[in-house]
Amino acid sequence: MAFQTLTAIGTGLFLLVTACSTSAEESWVDLTHALGADSVFWPTAEKFKLTTDAEGMTDLGYYYSAYSFCAAEHGGTHIDAPVHFAKGQMSVDQIPLTRLIGSAVVIDVSDAADANRDHLISIADLTDWERLHGRIPDNSIVLLRTGYSRFWPDAEAYLGTALRGEQGVAALHFPGLDGQTANWLVAQRAVKAVGIDTASIDYGQSKTYDSHVALMTHNVPAFENVANLDQLPATGVMVVALPIKIQGGSGGPLRIIARVSSD
Repeated sequence: MAFQTLTAIGTGLFLLVTACSTSAEESWVDLTHALGADSVFWPTAEKFKLTTDAEGMTDLGYYYSAYSFCAAEHGGTHIDAPVHFAKGQMSVDQIPLTRLIGSAVVIDVSDAADANRDHLISIADLTDWERLHGRIPDNSIVLLRTGYSRFWPDAEAYLGTALRGEQGVAALHFPGLDGQTANWLVAQRAVKAVGIDTASIDYGQSKTYDSHVALMTHNVPAFENVANLDQLPATGVMVVALPIKIQGGSGGPLRIIARVSSD
């Protein structure tokens, strides 16, 4: 069953989505952690806060609730826009839908990540996956499964530390993508986006954020703190990753979902 049709008209690109019921051969998986007071944020970032503006019955007899929220762009399940690490590249509101919606592959490196919290996902990890599942198609969304989503929202287990501030940054230990591998994904597989179930596309002990730079200088966004990758197969996945559209933003909260089909 076709999920989407991309039709070019003149110089514009229109996304046509056909609504239909889910068949027995497909299912939807939510890859998003709910934002709340216990959501994991970078040790130096302002955490999510929800303030009650109104809640209860009104004088006119109907129930009404409204809330305000405040948080850093980069926390919970979120997107890193290219401008986050590449001056002059796309802000979150400028990322085209064609980079946020598309076929995805799920690369499981959880065994290596369990053996070493500082595991750097290598080109060999990806080519090993390709020997089993075939070449990563060009223009794919690549989702990296370390298995660390199972620790959410325990910050100490997830990040390797419960410390906050710069002390917390120095004590981070979780796996991530090696910078050379990020360059390979851009140059050899023309990926449209990369996602991971940890707090950063770079590993916790990174000081130069080579993977961020490699991807984002080529306008490739990253999805971080992705959930439920254990519910997805290696192939046959369609991803829809729609962030809050902050004008000029370097990122923002992301609602990411996946359709799994046996077709």
